Amino acid sequence: MRAVADLFSADPASDPAGGALPGAAVLAGAPLAVRMRPRGVDEVVGQQHLLGPGSPLRRLATEGDLGRAGPASVVLWGPPGTGKTTLAHVIARSGGRRFAELSAVTAGVKDVRRVMDEAREHRDLHGRQTVLFLDEIHRFTKAQQDALLPGVENRWVVLVAATTENPSFSVVTPLLSRSLLLTLRPLAAEDVRALLGAAVADPRGLAGEVELSAEALEHLVRLADGDARRALTALEAAAGAAFDTPAAPGGHPVVTLEHAERALDRAAVRYDRAGDQHYDVASAFIKSMRGSDVDAALHYLARMVEAGEDPRFIARRVVIAASEDVGMADPSALQTAVAALHAVAQIGMPEARIVLAQAVVHVATAPKSNAAYLGVNAAIADVRAGLGGPVPAHLRDAHYSGAQRLGHGKGYVYTHDTPAGVAAQQYAPDELVGKDYYVPTDRGFEAQLRERLARLRRIVRGR
Repeated sequence: MRAVADLFSADPASDPAGGALPGAAVLAGAPLAVRMRPRGVDEVVGQQHLLGPGSPLRRLATEGDLGRAGPASVVLWGPPGTGKTTLAHVIARSGGRRFAELSAVTAGVKDVRRVMDEAREHRDLHGRQTVLFLDEIHRFTKAQQDALLPGVENRWVVLVAATTENPSFSVVTPLLSRSLLLTLRPLAAEDVRALLGAAVADPRGLAGEVELSAEALEHLVRLADGDARRALTALEAAAGAAFDTPAAPGGHPVVTLEHAERALDRAAVRYDRAGDQHYDVASAFIKSMRGSDVDAALHYLARMVEAGEDPRFIARRVVIAASEDVGMADPSALQTAVAALHAVAQIGMPEARIVLAQAVVHVATAPKSNAAYLGVNAAIADVRAGLGGPVPAHLRDAHYSGAQRLGHGKGYVYTHDTPAGVAAQQYAPDELVGKDYYVPTDRGFEAQLRERLARLRRIVRGR
């Protein structure tokens, strides 16, 4: 049987406009995800909210510039497999630009400066602009990011920076202010479905040498979870399994659900094609923990794990339940859930299932209270209704010059100077004095907290 890579010639994939693809030529044996990389903006799957007619990204990818008034660099923020690298290649193809690529994991300041020098040289001697794709920019230090500023400011390069973390916290302000920040979304199921269909038929992909059954297609779409790279990698592995299975005379090998399961070493938990089961199981999981049915909660946890659900998604649901449904009835439930969230990120599957199970058991068996949840919702409702008013003068910041002249901090009682460590004074704005947002239950730790809270309110409110 032929291997999947044998379907392709050893010649570089050619660019219809002439020349090799940016970065490196796509050779035989290259991953399917690389071979199927779009050659132009119209081949990009998903992200239509960023690629509509006249959008800045489409203009940058087709016209070559946004003009002197707008930024010529972009920061792409989104989860893995949503097309950040793809969009960088598409932008590089416009206007005969050069393409340079750095990874923040391995590159340093010297590498950045070398690329900037080469970009300036190509611009001055050959009139070619350089697209610099910088992956995982959030891993760059402030000094390394500052080294990018001259090239971006003087437009020696079009910087396309990719990050999976919030750029507001991971990218320095001067660089962010000179760039267009674009948020990429996970691909919709129909986008992944179309991508897989194209990969089966396209000469750059599987060239029609295999067929993909409907069951296998839906299994791959679901396990991809909006990640194009994951979908194509899974398809390539499943196609390899199909080539090892004898085909009917005169026919092509068929990628079946069994091939997809074998390739991914994971059984398919049947979800309906509309995806309702995905949301139904997640909903049942949360409600089982809330309802203290630990056995049902573990069952739904197992179904999600076996279906290939992202363990981080499961862990986030447990953290929310620990706060929303358990709350102060057992404050340690949130500690367990947050610890599980971090542990899952560090450990990964399959061991992460053990950590998740421990957190689920804790949350499901803990006493329940949504008092904190109801309390913050009530406070938010009052804020949105315009209730509040000025901060009492004695609570205002008195550390800056002139604050005392305004009466800030005058009369404030430092609670640690009082015998009980609690002082009778007004904290809430005038309109909200005496308003109780948090009403603890008589379950678990909140039963003790309820008595303590009543004493605290009597002292603070001078009763």
